[in-house]
Amino acid sequence: MATTPPPPPRTAPPKPTWKPGREEPPFPWLRPTIRIRLTLLYGGMFLIAGILLLSIIYLLAAKALNVGGDLPFRITEGSVVTSSICNFPPGSTKVPASDLNNLMNQCVNQQRQHSLDALLSHSLMALLGLAVIAFAFGYAMAGRVLSPLGRITRTARRVAGTDLSRRIELDGPDDELKELSDTFDEMLDRLERAFTAQQRFVGNASHELRTPLAINRTLLEVHLSDPNAPVELQQLGKTLLATNERSEQLVEGLLLLARSDNQIVERKPVDLAEVATQAIDQARAEAEERGVEIRGERREAVVHGNGVLLERIALNLVQNAIRYNVPEDGWVEVDTEAQHGQAVLRVANTGPVVPAYEIDNLFEPFRRLRTERTGSDKGVGLGLSIARSVARAHGGRITAEPREGGGLVMRVTLPI
Repeated sequence: MATTPPPPPRTAPPKPTWKPGREEPPFPWLRPTIRIRLTLLYGGMFLIAGILLLSIIYLLAAKALNVGGDLPFRITEGSVVTSSICNFPPGSTKVPASDLNNLMNQCVNQQRQHSLDALLSHSLMALLGLAVIAFAFGYAMAGRVLSPLGRITRTARRVAGTDLSRRIELDGPDDELKELSDTFDEMLDRLERAFTAQQRFVGNASHELRTPLAINRTLLEVHLSDPNAPVELQQLGKTLLATNERSEQLVEGLLLLARSDNQIVERKPVDLAEVATQAIDQARAEAEERGVEIRGERREAVVHGNGVLLERIALNLVQNAIRYNVPEDGWVEVDTEAQHGQAVLRVANTGPVVPAYEIDNLFEPFRRLRTERTGSDKGVGLGLSIARSVARAHGGRITAEPREGGGLVMRVTLPI
């Protein structure tokens, strides 16, 4: 039997960059960045050095002027004393020479102190101006030194937001930043190869795993359609058909989980209310069979994403809410609304009491409440894992919290 060639591998889309719950600081310009810290370091060092230099100059000038000391000359009796800076009392030329010397000492010391005060005030003003220049120069130099880091950061953001084919390719001297850039480029090369290999594997596995399962299902359905087949063979065929269907669900879930771990590239407007309604229509028969009432209010909440994957989120949550419910008088409440710039899908149900410490385990593949692997008929254990992966691929998140009285409240939040 001829088989069709496997589809070509698709380029791996990158991870989403939007992180739900992350809030911007109220004053971004006050954030202690490396540039600000380097500026404070450079300017602070200059300021400390300037204060030390000013103190040394002041002490040397005070020592040279001999503030508080005696004059290097003496006035003798009968000398005529005049001064352009000292105001002597009238008749000072007729007073004793010792009194004149004291007056001269006071006058000169006052002038020395005045000169030192002027030197200190002018030096402080000069130091303040140079400190401003030093901080500005330090800020500019820090920006120049850290510019390669800024380039690395911008490239990393573009890689996370678009594709893995971008590289930094930093030029310049062979220093630590150049080494960091080259290491980052090498890491991107390895990541790109890994994602490409993963997508190639997913494409090949999608073909290689689906084909034999589809053939098995066809053969089993043909044998079961034979009315003359023995009862034992009919029962065995139904069992094998159910096992084959379970394997198909497992394969589809694993492939969807692998694809949805990446960001959605092609986005279209999708109304969560319509998505939730479609999921309810698909699960209504099962809900009626189990005696579970589906209710809720679905308001318009338009997001940009993949409608098929978003419908898978809603269907998985609704099916889980129906299957893990109380035996009698159970209900499932499905609500959609837009609030605070986000679209919200809320699925609540009655059911067994779920401890808070078990919530995180529910989102792990093949994990259920107080059990592991796939030992029941309620699914393959990938529903919530797929829902979380799809929500992340759309830049959103999914949370769960125990409901008072039993059951869970599942909340999917997506950016509008």
